[in-house]
Amino acid sequence: MNLLTVLIVDDEPLARARLARQLQRLPDCELLGEATDAEEAIAQVQSLDPDLVLLDIEMPGRSGLELARELSELDHPPALIFCTAHDEFALPAFATAAVGYLLKPIAAEQLAAALAKVGSLNKPQLKAAGARAGKPAGRRQIKAVSRRGVQLLEVDAIRCFVADSKYVVAHHDGGETILDESLKELESEFGDRFVRVHRNALVAVAFICGLQRDGGNHRVLLDGIAERPRVSRRLLAGVKSLIEEMA
Repeated sequence: MNLLTVLIVDDEPLARARLARQLQRLPDCELLGEATDAEEAIAQVQSLDPDLVLLDIEMPGRSGLELARELSELDHPPALIFCTAHDEFALPAFATAAVGYLLKPIAAEQLAAALAKVGSLNKPQLKAAGARAGKPAGRRQIKAVSRRGVQLLEVDAIRCFVADSKYVVAHHDGGETILDESLKELESEFGDRFVRVHRNALVAVAFICGLQRDGGNHRVLLDGIAERPRVSRRLLAGVKSLIEEMA
């Protein structure tokens, strides 16, 4: 696990102190700072650039849910774990695509498990998680209907969507599946997680592991599959820039 940098955002001093003590006992975690409200939190995120924010929901002024939406608009947003005393916020919180939800008083083992989950993500996956936070989560699964029946694909397992003739093929860790949806529709719904590299291909940002020259063309290398989508000349500069940011 790489060092996970954390910011605590909570208006209650005792809650902040409890989380700070628990974080200090955990290996591979570094507490960068604390904030008491949304305005202070945004300033801290921009100056400290934490990997993760432990975020209270009920705060004076803008709520944690509102702050999550604001943070998601930053160039490099952090991943979020909501911390609250009220379980009625669970559904609204998960609808923002946060990576976790903890109920106060937070037990040390629960915090450790949540941070271990975040710490297992690589840098691109952390960035993708941060970009999703604060935004509607969209579908977690895509339904595909074939002669074999109905198949549900986990969106997080899909490496790329490639248009082939009149079909779109989803390439995932279990193989390939034909979808009855257009690339335009998929890009509209999952554009925070997938980037267009060609007029016929969208690739999952979290699984990009390199760019390979293939004759006069370039292809994206994706972790876990052999498929290497071609990059168009028009989009090549943007793809190179994205990979440099992920490094």
